[in-house]
Amino acid sequence: MKTFSAITSTLSEKELGDFVIEQYQLDKNFTCSLFRTGMNHTYLITYQDTTYVLRVYCFNWRSKQEITEELELLTLLQKNNLSISYPLPDKDNQVIQEIKAPEGVRYAVLFSFAKGEKIRFLKEDTCFAIGSLMSKIHNTTLNKSINRITYNQQTLIKLPLDRVKNYFSEELPEMKFISNFQKTFQDSEFKETPKGIVHLDIWYDNMAITEEKEITIFDFDFCGNGSLVLDVAYFCKQLFFIEADKAQYELKYQSFLEGYQKNRILSSEEIKLIPKAGAAIFIFYLGIQAQRFDWSNIFLTKNYLTMYIGRIQSWLKYHQTQEPN
Repeated sequence: MKTFSAITSTLSEKELGDFVIEQYQLDKNFTCSLFRTGMNHTYLITYQDTTYVLRVYCFNWRSKQEITEELELLTLLQKNNLSISYPLPDKDNQVIQEIKAPEGVRYAVLFSFAKGEKIRFLKEDTCFAIGSLMSKIHNTTLNKSINRITYNQQTLIKLPLDRVKNYFSEELPEMKFISNFQKTFQDSEFKETPKGIVHLDIWYDNMAITEEKEITIFDFDFCGNGSLVLDVAYFCKQLFFIEADKAQYELKYQSFLEGYQKNRILSSEEIKLIPKAGAAIFIFYLGIQAQRFDWSNIFLTKNYLTMYIGRIQSWLKYHQTQEPN
């Protein structure tokens, strides 16, 4: 009987748990449970009131160098007393583990657990606090760079469009929209905006909030270099689609910007670029869905494309009708 190779696998909770207990010298009563599969696989390492998060990166998703850069960023933020989930060293003071999976070597990192809950419908004061934390992170990463992706027209729109072409005809109106949008998105527009290291995925699903309103941001898997306004725009765009009542959206949007500007003032040019930057990031993530078809195949269809592009169009149309802030 022929043995077939694998392109992805879900690793044993028991064996991973035993490995983590040994490598991090934890109490033998800690247990490991699969929490989520997706871009990467997430496991919870738990005993009594203590929880850690084990991320097992998918095969060939991130290089060891990319992961190292991510973890060095998290260490920098932690040293600056910013509320983020950070990597934990093992008994040998190493933060990256190499695991021999059926498909090849996969990397794993143990992170601190972000206490609290994911809250989809945020209150105004929470939006203010999120903005404040984001700007503190940006003040730390301002004018810094890491050896990872730089977000610009090429990486946000052109490469994603090329990937999506593998699944959809260029003649579709949705594909023509992306192509036309690419022509309007110029790196020169962002030339004078402050730059640094960005998270690129800050929204309610990547933060935990306690009853005391303490916020912890996690999942820096897409961190890279770019204009800081990209993070601002992405959060605003996610907020836009969560809040069906646009009057509520406006209140929370303004609270978020006020919180952000408590620590770093946004220029009028940055605020003006929020709609375009938000649209570009959503196109980027459409490209990721095409790139990672092993994960997205259950939803990446023509109907999904129509819905997805329609959301980008509604975001742009809404802001074209609003008075400048």
